[in-house]
Amino acid sequence: MGQGEKTKVFFVVLILGLLLITFSGCGQLRLAPDEKQKQNAYLHQKTLAAAANQARQEEASTQLKSLTDRAERQGEIFLAYYGMPESLPATGTMADLLSENNSLITESAYNSAILRPDTWQVADNVLELGIGLAGLLGGVWGTKAAALLVAARQKSKALEEVIVGNELFKQQNPEVSSQFKEAQKSQSVETRSLVATIKQKV
Repeated sequence: MGQGEKTKVFFVVLILGLLLITFSGCGQLRLAPDEKQKQNAYLHQKTLAAAANQARQEEASTQLKSLTDRAERQGEIFLAYYGMPESLPATGTMADLLSENNSLITESAYNSAILRPDTWQVADNVLELGIGLAGLLGGVWGTKAAALLVAARQKSKALEEVIVGNELFKQQNPEVSSQFKEAQKSQSVETRSLVATIKQKV
């Protein structure tokens, strides 16, 4: 197998790998930490350090001092994982740590942390990327791969539109809801899971 053929095989495997990851694990996909999440991780570590220091100053029980020391170390690990924020929140004093501004950072970090990317948008983006990569392949392989991915994208979009349309119809005509459920009893577990994911958008 020549170098050109190896490159083509690599791109095909890459495309298939991206699609496999997308369709098998979209529910677990997370976005990279944003600035507020990084700031919150920084605040978390500084708050734990202050708590550990306070426990030592107040000569708390050995158990409490051990717990706060352990928590401080764990906070350092979370911060290392998230990465340092570009803009450091004020943490010089207890008043800084307990300020309203830092509380707002924590709330904002929570709101962005619970967001998951839309499964169908991720799938569409991966298929679009795959089509682009197939175009780079060129030749017969690239054309066939692009055609397959375009068809998969069209089917994905059509499936989403059908399910969303059915859900809207059931909402407007609740008397037929039980008939829809009866008709769907024979669906596989995978199909039911897929349908349930799309229904969340309605």
